[in-house]
Amino acid sequence: MSSRRDVQQDVDPAEITAAWGAATAGLPAPLAVVDLDAFDANADDLVRRARGVPIRVASKSVRCRPLLQRALARPGFAGVMAYSVREACWLVGSGLEDVFVAYPSVDVLALAELARDGWAASQVTLTVDSLDHVRMLAALERPHGLRVAIDVDASLRVGPVHIGVRRSPVRSPEDAVVVARAAAAAGLSVVGLMFYDAQIAGLPDSSPAVRFVKARSSESLLTRRRAVVAAVREVAPLEFVNGGGTGSVHLTALDPAVTEVAAGSGLYGPTLFDGYDAFSPRPAAAFALAVTRRPGPGFVTVSGGGFIASGPPGWERLPALFGHRDLRLVKREGAGEVQTPLRGRGARALQVGDRVWFRHAKAGELCERFNALHLVSGTDLVETVPTYRGEGRNFG
Repeated sequence: MSSRRDVQQDVDPAEITAAWGAATAGLPAPLAVVDLDAFDANADDLVRRARGVPIRVASKSVRCRPLLQRALARPGFAGVMAYSVREACWLVGSGLEDVFVAYPSVDVLALAELARDGWAASQVTLTVDSLDHVRMLAALERPHGLRVAIDVDASLRVGPVHIGVRRSPVRSPEDAVVVARAAAAAGLSVVGLMFYDAQIAGLPDSSPAVRFVKARSSESLLTRRRAVVAAVREVAPLEFVNGGGTGSVHLTALDPAVTEVAAGSGLYGPTLFDGYDAFSPRPAAAFALAVTRRPGPGFVTVSGGGFIASGPPGWERLPALFGHRDLRLVKREGAGEVQTPLRGRGARALQVGDRVWFRHAKAGELCERFNALHLVSGTDLVETVPTYRGEGRNFG
């Protein structure tokens, strides 16, 4: 494991939100900001942890073309990991290259459109993890060849216990070879492998048990990943072997079998990354809500706020107050669809129209709630840029 360097050190939330407030003074809330200084510092730290291995940017964790381009312009970043075929075609059409759709698609119309576009087909790689996917792609009319990568299950299994996400049924070298051979026989170009270790990348280091699972999983995956890669290379000349996520970049990059790592959430530094031992990204993305009511002593109500992150339900999926030490959510109400009550001593200093700042639990999901991101540096508003939503794009 790499030595810990706390990127978040010396961060004072009150000072940060004061600067964000000054930069966006006069703009109506709700509004969302991205702190470019923190974004760039987080990008630098990802590159440090990747140890020279190229980082493919996960677009679902950014969902803003100008910020995708900002990351890709930095040394150490190369290629996009997309989540939708339509999104991939749109990104390629706007000038981005080497886009890997890291989830299987059954959008036959979008796939057919991709196959008709020679340039897009040369720049987009699709994901398969079964013979069903291969047969579906083989049945398409394909004026141009399609590139595919095989998603390999990277979870940990201890006896009958499955620790990790439920994704690919491909696990062993033999499983991967079966899919690779079928894809090649169907006229598909097998160019990549993917291993996403959610039980390492996506879990905060909250207990000794979690740390043990991560260490055991990393050791097990190291051996199995190398075997899968070697077996598939006997069938197809792979261009890339992708692995990891923001939370496991420093571990995945140590494996010589891996040619690139994936990361995106670490650029924004959402709250789910506050509890990791190996790194602490700076808070780069946040949103402000306006106080609209003072329903009683010690209470205020802000507009909106019900921006709940995906994943297992729990309080850690709710937005977290930032820069307001003496405020908290009301447990009986949580974060509401059109208003969110808050309580605490800090409510006494807040007036109707004042702002309250929050951080989202995850990264790119915040962009599904806002049409624009206000890019700030210190107390300066640098630029306002559209999110995917602001460009009228919704990829599910």
